[in-house]
Amino acid sequence: MTRLKICGLREARHARAAADAGADFLGFVFVPGVRRQLPESEGRRVIDEYRDSHPSGGPKVVGLFANQPLEEVNRMAKSCGLDMVQLCGDELPDYWEQVDVPVIRQIKVRDDGQHDRTTALVTESVAEVVAHGHIASLDSHKSGSHGGTGRKFDWSIASKVAGHHDFLLAGGLDLDNVNDAIESVAPWGVDVSSGVETNAVKDLEKITAFASRVRAHGDPG
Repeated sequence: MTRLKICGLREARHARAAADAGADFLGFVFVPGVRRQLPESEGRRVIDEYRDSHPSGGPKVVGLFANQPLEEVNRMAKSCGLDMVQLCGDELPDYWEQVDVPVIRQIKVRDDGQHDRTTALVTESVAEVVAHGHIASLDSHKSGSHGGTGRKFDWSIASKVAGHHDFLLAGGLDLDNVNDAIESVAPWGVDVSSGVETNAVKDLEKITAFASRVRAHGDPG
Protein backbone atom coordinates (compact mmCIF):
# COMPACT_ATOMS: atom_id res chain seq x y z
CA MET A 1 0.00 0.00 0.00
CA THR A 2 1.34 3.42 -0.95
CA ARG A 3 1.84 5.52 2.20
CA LEU A 4 0.22 8.94 2.45
CA LYS A 5 1.34 12.11 4.19
CA ILE A 6 -0.96 15.14 4.36
CA CYS A 7 1.17 18.16 5.18
CA GLY A 8 0.72 21.80 6.11
CA LEU A 9 -2.18 21.15 8.47
CA ARG A 10 -3.27 24.08 10.59
CA GLU A 11 -6.63 22.98 12.02
CA ALA A 12 -7.62 19.95 14.06
CA ARG A 13 -10.65 19.26 11.86
CA HIS A 14 -8.40 18.90 8.83
CA ALA A 15 -6.08 16.58 10.76
CA ARG A 16 -9.07 14.48 11.77
CA ALA A 17 -10.28 14.33 8.18
CA ALA A 18 -6.84 13.23 7.00
CA ALA A 19 -6.65 10.55 9.70
CA ASP A 20 -10.16 9.30 8.95
CA ALA A 21 -9.31 9.14 5.24
CA GLY A 22 -6.38 6.84 5.98
CA ALA A 23 -3.32 9.09 6.03
CA ASP A 24 -0.18 7.55 7.52
CA PHE A 25 1.48 10.85 8.45
CA LEU A 26 0.11 14.28 9.42
CA GLY A 27 2.48 17.21 8.85
CA PHE A 28 2.54 20.44 10.86
CA VAL A 29 4.94 23.21 9.83
CA PHE A 30 7.10 24.93 12.45
CA VAL A 31 9.50 26.55 9.94
CA PRO A 32 9.71 30.31 10.67
CA GLY A 33 8.48 32.67 7.99
CA VAL A 34 6.59 30.24 5.75
CA ARG A 35 2.90 30.54 4.95
CA ARG A 36 1.71 27.49 6.86
CA GLN A 37 3.85 28.04 9.95
CA LEU A 38 2.26 27.29 13.29
CA PRO A 39 3.64 29.00 16.39
CA GLU A 40 4.59 26.44 19.02
CA SER A 41 1.63 27.20 21.28
CA GLU A 42 -0.84 27.02 18.40
CA GLY A 43 0.70 23.82 17.07
CA ARG A 44 0.46 22.23 20.49
CA ARG A 45 -3.19 23.27 20.80
CA VAL A 46 -4.12 21.91 17.35
CA ILE A 47 -2.28 18.63 17.88
CA ASP A 48 -3.75 18.18 21.36
CA GLU A 49 -7.24 18.82 20.00
CA TYR A 50 -6.65 16.28 17.24
CA ARG A 51 -5.31 13.67 19.66
CA ASP A 52 -8.31 14.13 21.97
CA SER A 53 -10.46 12.70 19.17
CA HIS A 54 -7.88 10.08 18.09
CA PRO A 55 -6.28 9.01 21.39
CA SER A 56 -4.40 5.96 20.12
CA GLY A 57 -3.10 4.54 16.89
CA GLY A 58 -3.62 6.38 13.65
CA PRO A 59 -1.17 8.52 11.66
CA LYS A 60 2.23 9.64 12.88
CA VAL A 61 2.30 13.33 13.79
CA VAL A 62 5.23 15.04 12.05
CA GLY A 63 6.68 18.48 12.75
CA LEU A 64 8.58 20.26 9.97
CA PHE A 65 11.70 22.29 10.81
CA ALA A 66 14.51 23.92 8.84
CA ASN A 67 17.92 25.06 10.09
CA GLN A 68 16.63 25.51 13.63
CA PRO A 69 18.70 24.85 16.76
CA LEU A 70 18.68 21.20 17.73
CA GLU A 71 17.66 22.05 21.28
CA GLU A 72 14.64 23.92 19.95
CA VAL A 73 13.58 21.05 17.71
CA ASN A 74 13.82 18.49 20.51
CA ARG A 75 12.01 20.77 22.94
CA MET A 76 9.16 21.37 20.49
CA ALA A 77 8.97 17.68 19.60
CA LYS A 78 8.34 16.95 23.28
CA SER A 79 6.13 19.98 23.90
CA CYS A 80 3.86 19.28 20.91
CA GLY A 81 3.91 15.51 21.24
CA LEU A 82 5.47 14.89 17.83
CA ASP A 83 6.03 11.31 16.70
CA MET A 84 8.53 12.37 14.04
CA VAL A 85 10.46 15.38 12.78
CA GLN A 86 10.95 16.34 9.14
CA LEU A 87 14.15 18.28 8.46
CA CYS A 88 13.88 20.64 5.49
CA GLY A 89 17.06 22.69 5.75
CA ASP A 90 20.79 22.02 5.52
CA GLU A 91 21.03 19.73 8.53
CA LEU A 92 23.85 17.18 8.36
CA PRO A 93 23.83 13.51 9.53
CA ASP A 94 25.34 14.39 12.91
CA TYR A 95 22.31 16.63 13.52
CA TRP A 96 19.86 13.93 12.38
CA GLU A 97 21.28 11.49 14.88
CA GLN A 98 20.69 13.85 17.81
CA VAL A 99 16.98 14.37 17.13
CA ASP A 100 14.98 12.62 19.85
CA VAL A 101 12.33 11.16 17.52
CA PRO A 102 12.51 9.43 14.11
CA VAL A 103 13.43 11.66 11.19
CA ILE A 104 12.13 12.34 7.69
CA ARG A 105 14.91 14.03 5.72
CA GLN A 106 13.83 16.22 2.85
CA ILE A 107 16.01 16.14 -0.27
CA LYS A 108 15.64 18.92 -2.82
CA VAL A 109 15.84 17.75 -6.43
CA ARG A 110 17.32 20.23 -8.88
CA ASP A 111 15.53 20.12 -12.24
CA ASP A 112 18.32 21.74 -14.26
CA GLY A 113 18.53 19.36 -17.20
CA GLN A 114 21.56 17.43 -15.93
CA HIS A 115 19.48 14.28 -15.63
CA ASP A 116 22.12 11.61 -15.08
CA ARG A 117 24.17 13.68 -12.65
CA THR A 118 21.08 14.73 -10.70
CA THR A 119 19.84 11.13 -10.54
CA ALA A 120 23.19 9.96 -9.19
CA LEU A 121 23.32 12.71 -6.57
CA VAL A 122 19.74 12.15 -5.42
CA THR A 123 20.26 8.38 -5.23
CA GLU A 124 23.37 8.94 -3.13
CA SER A 125 21.54 11.35 -0.83
CA VAL A 126 18.62 8.97 -0.34
CA ALA A 127 21.01 6.09 0.33
CA GLU A 128 22.68 8.13 3.07
CA VAL A 129 19.36 8.90 4.73
CA VAL A 130 18.26 5.26 4.58
CA ALA A 131 21.63 4.07 5.89
CA HIS A 132 21.06 6.19 8.99
CA GLY A 133 17.68 4.55 9.53
CA HIS A 134 15.57 7.52 8.45
CA ILE A 135 12.94 8.21 5.77
CA ALA A 136 13.79 10.32 2.72
CA SER A 137 11.41 12.77 1.08
CA LEU A 138 12.02 14.07 -2.45
CA ASP A 139 10.76 17.56 -3.32
CA SER A 140 11.62 20.09 -5.99
CA HIS A 141 14.39 22.58 -5.38
CA LYS A 142 13.53 26.26 -5.14
CA SER A 143 16.25 28.69 -4.14
CA GLY A 144 15.68 30.15 -0.69
CA SER A 145 12.68 27.92 0.01
CA HIS A 146 12.30 25.63 3.00
CA GLY A 147 9.50 23.12 3.29
CA GLY A 148 7.30 22.27 0.32
CA THR A 149 7.49 24.11 -2.98
CA GLY A 150 4.19 23.04 -4.51
CA ARG A 151 6.02 22.37 -7.77
CA LYS A 152 6.76 19.14 -9.61
CA PHE A 153 10.24 18.02 -10.57
CA ASP A 154 11.31 15.48 -13.20
CA TRP A 155 9.61 12.29 -12.04
CA SER A 156 11.87 10.16 -14.22
CA ILE A 157 14.63 10.96 -11.70
CA ALA A 158 12.44 9.76 -8.83
CA SER A 159 11.49 6.65 -10.80
CA LYS A 160 15.13 5.61 -11.11
CA VAL A 161 15.76 6.24 -7.42
CA ALA A 162 12.68 4.17 -6.54
CA GLY A 163 14.38 1.17 -8.09
CA HIS A 164 16.91 1.27 -5.24
CA HIS A 165 15.35 2.96 -2.21
CA ASP A 166 12.06 3.86 -0.54
CA PHE A 167 11.08 7.52 -0.23
CA LEU A 168 8.13 9.91 -0.01
CA LEU A 169 7.40 11.73 -3.27
CA ALA A 170 6.43 15.39 -2.76
CA GLY A 171 6.11 18.49 -4.89
CA GLY A 172 3.10 19.54 -6.94
CA LEU A 173 0.94 16.48 -6.32
CA ASP A 174 -2.81 16.93 -6.69
CA LEU A 175 -5.98 15.07 -7.58
CA ASP A 176 -5.21 15.25 -11.28
CA ASN A 177 -1.73 13.76 -11.20
CA VAL A 178 -1.37 11.54 -8.13
CA ASN A 179 -2.45 8.40 -9.98
CA ASP A 180 0.13 9.05 -12.68
CA ALA A 181 2.77 9.78 -10.03
CA ILE A 182 2.20 6.46 -8.28
CA GLU A 183 2.06 4.48 -11.52
CA SER A 184 5.11 6.09 -13.13
CA VAL A 185 7.36 6.49 -10.07
CA ALA A 186 6.17 3.72 -7.70
CA PRO A 187 7.25 5.62 -4.58
CA TRP A 188 7.03 4.18 -1.08
CA GLY A 189 4.71 7.07 -0.25
CA VAL A 190 3.33 10.40 -1.44
CA ASP A 191 3.20 13.76 0.34
CA VAL A 192 0.64 16.45 -0.48
CA SER A 193 -0.13 19.92 0.86
CA SER A 194 -1.26 22.58 -1.63
CA GLY A 195 -2.83 19.87 -3.79
CA VAL A 196 -5.59 19.40 -1.21
CA GLU A 197 -6.25 23.10 -0.71
CA THR A 198 -8.78 25.56 -2.10
CA ASN A 199 -7.81 29.22 -1.91
CA ALA A 200 -4.78 28.26 0.22
CA VAL A 201 -6.91 26.49 2.86
CA LYS A 202 -7.17 22.74 3.36
CA ASP A 203 -10.28 21.35 1.67
CA LEU A 204 -12.02 18.45 3.41
CA GLU A 205 -13.42 17.02 0.19
CA LYS A 206 -10.05 17.18 -1.56
CA ILE A 207 -8.32 15.49 1.38
CA THR A 208 -10.80 12.61 1.23
CA ALA A 209 -10.67 12.34 -2.57
CA PHE A 210 -6.86 12.44 -2.68
CA ALA A 211 -6.59 9.74 -0.02
CA SER A 212 -9.11 7.60 -1.89
CA ARG A 213 -7.03 7.77 -5.06
CA VAL A 214 -3.86 6.84 -3.19
CA ARG A 215 -5.58 3.97 -1.41
CA ALA A 216 -6.79 2.59 -4.76
CA HIS A 217 -3.19 1.56 -5.46
CA GLY A 218 -1.60 -1.53 -3.99
CA ASP A 219 1.91 -1.94 -2.72
CA PRO A 220 4.33 -0.18 -5.14
CA GLY A 221 6.90 -2.89 -4.60
